[in-house]
Amino acid sequence: MKKLSGSFRYTQWDPWLLIAQIISVQCIIYVSLGLILTVLGVIVGDTRSLDHIFEYHEIQVRDFGGRMVIAAFVLNAFVGAVTLWYVVERTKQCMDFSCTWHFFHLLICWWYNGNFPTTFSWWALNVACATLMCVCAEFLCLRTELKAIPLSLGPKTDL
Repeated sequence: MKKLSGSFRYTQWDPWLLIAQIISVQCIIYVSLGLILTVLGVIVGDTRSLDHIFEYHEIQVRDFGGRMVIAAFVLNAFVGAVTLWYVVERTKQCMDFSCTWHFFHLLICWWYNGNFPTTFSWWALNVACATLMCVCAEFLCLRTELKAIPLSLGPKTDL
């Protein structure tokens, strides 16, 4: 049963849709991060591995490889924003999905490394990327939600 909740959309609790959206966002963002790292790795001649995605010691500003990984994560935050815009389509849910992706990334990194990420650079990068993804996705979704809704099907008249 759908109910009108004071907005222009019908809302209904749909756990299967929510799970499908979370899985879709996770997959799309990890695939895009892998592609970005692959392209940057080919350009600079660096070897590519899962360590660039999940090894928190790879994120550093001391060498070019670490800066490449940081650049890939920042670029991927923009891809994540566009992903949230297409998959989630709701301004209110952008922060939830951005934090969910980064929370699962924390858990995967913890499992992959065998210990909890403790470097400042890993935490700073992930907080910055979560914020960037959330704000950009909210901006895109808000622009879509605020578009004028046509009230007639007839020809448009300028008043």
